[in-house]
Amino acid sequence: MTQDELKKQSALAALDYIEGGIIGVGTGSTVNHFIDGLATIKHRIDGAVSSSEVSSARLRQHGITVYDLNDVGQLSVYVDGADEANDRLQLIKGGGGALTREKIVAAASAKFVCIADASKRVAVLGSFPLPVEVIPMARSYVARQLVQLGGTPVWREGFISDNGNPILDIHGLAVHDPVALEQQINQIVGVVTVGLFAQRPADVLLLGAAGGVETITA
Repeated sequence: MTQDELKKQSALAALDYIEGGIIGVGTGSTVNHFIDGLATIKHRIDGAVSSSEVSSARLRQHGITVYDLNDVGQLSVYVDGADEANDRLQLIKGGGGALTREKIVAAASAKFVCIADASKRVAVLGSFPLPVEVIPMARSYVARQLVQLGGTPVWREGFISDNGNPILDIHGLAVHDPVALEQQINQIVGVVTVGLFAQRPADVLLLGAAGGVETITA
């Protein structure tokens, strides 16, 4: 099976976790498969809160109502992908640049179902560059602080988040204590958020593999 087929496999498996109400929907290539699958059961839900403008557009194309998070209560479930995941269901997210909104929607959801192909499972987070969204005027200052943590921050030139901010991608940083590092980076003045989902990890990880979908729970 191709990587895309494995992504689709895990995405469709997440449909079993949709029980109604308004749900949270993430961003990325795996989530696109989920949104397309969700369209086949859209009668089960009242709508969705999305973590990006791109996902919102795709949901609307399928006739699914998209709500502002401020207008709804707690979401029953949030479905999103990951760039890396460890066995404690801690994640690196933000390769697509939607990390801040993804983290907000995850925090507002009772259950977080992460969908990915098996290649995203790692023993130690950090091989995938760790994204950090920053306030524009603080970009250079934050980069200097990140160097002191042992990584190499690279400005994602030509990219601006849906929130109007630049992103720094930290290369070469092995994340042995994800919770502590998430707290440390978030405390740097000028950081909007870091793409470590450790304080609020996934509750369920669905990994598409050649032998089928592997389900890992917290």
